[in-house]
Amino acid sequence: MPVRVVADERERNSRIPDLLRNAGASVDIAQLQVGDYVVSPEEVVERKTVRDLISSIYDGRLYIQCSQLVKHYQKPVIVVQGNIADLAEIPAEVDVDRATRLADRVSLAYEAIAAIIMEFRIPVVHTPSAEYTTQLLLTLAKRSLKEGKATGPLLRKIKKENPVYVQQLSVLSSIPGIGDKLAVRLLQKFHTPTRALNASAAELATISGFGLARAERVRRILDSGNSSREIIQRTLFDSG
Repeated sequence: MPVRVVADERERNSRIPDLLRNAGASVDIAQLQVGDYVVSPEEVVERKTVRDLISSIYDGRLYIQCSQLVKHYQKPVIVVQGNIADLAEIPAEVDVDRATRLADRVSLAYEAIAAIIMEFRIPVVHTPSAEYTTQLLLTLAKRSLKEGKATGPLLRKIKKENPVYVQQLSVLSSIPGIGDKLAVRLLQKFHTPTRALNASAAELATISGFGLARAERVRRILDSGNSSREIIQRTLFDSG
C-alpha cells in the first residue's frame, strides 16, 4: 500500500508534491486550513523556508499558525527548509544599517524557533533542501502507515477562522513582547486592536500573563518616536 500525503495547493511550486510522487507516494492537493502537508489524521507538517520564517515573524503569522497547529493536530511538526546562515549574507553594496538588520535576522529566527519549541511544544526540524524535506515527509508517512494511523481519511473538517479576527491577532501578536497568547487575551478584554493599542500600562498589566514591567515595555514601544502604533494601525487598515 503506497503512503499517502495531502499537500496544500500553495505547495505546488515547491517541487515537493512531484518529488513525493516520484518516490511512489500518493499525493492529493487540497486547500488546507492548517499546515502544508497532512501525513495522518494526527500529524501535520508546516514547511517554511528560512525567508518565509522571518516574514511570518514580522507579520505575526507564525505564532497564529502554531496556535492552529496544536489546536487541530496531536502531533504537529514545523520544518525549516534552507540555511539560516543565508540570512546574514550581506551584499557589499548595502549600507551599514541594512547590514545590521540582516545580521539581526539570524538571532530573530532562533528566538522564534525557541518559542515554537518551548511555548508551543512543537518539534522543529531543519532540512537543507526540498529533496530532504521530501525524505522527511516520506519517513513520517511510512511510520504512520506502519502504525495503522493513516489507513482512513487523512483530512478532518476544520472550521475556517474569521479572517478579520485572524488579521487582528496578527497585528497584536507582531508587537514585541506580546505574541499569540497575549494577543488573544488583549482582544478578549478590549474587543478591538485600536482599543488595545491605546490602553494604558496599568490597563495592560491587569491582563493575565502581562505584568507591569512587560506592559510598560510595550507602552514604550507603542509611544516611541517613529510611531510604531501608527504603523501597526495602518497595517490593520490595509489588511481589511
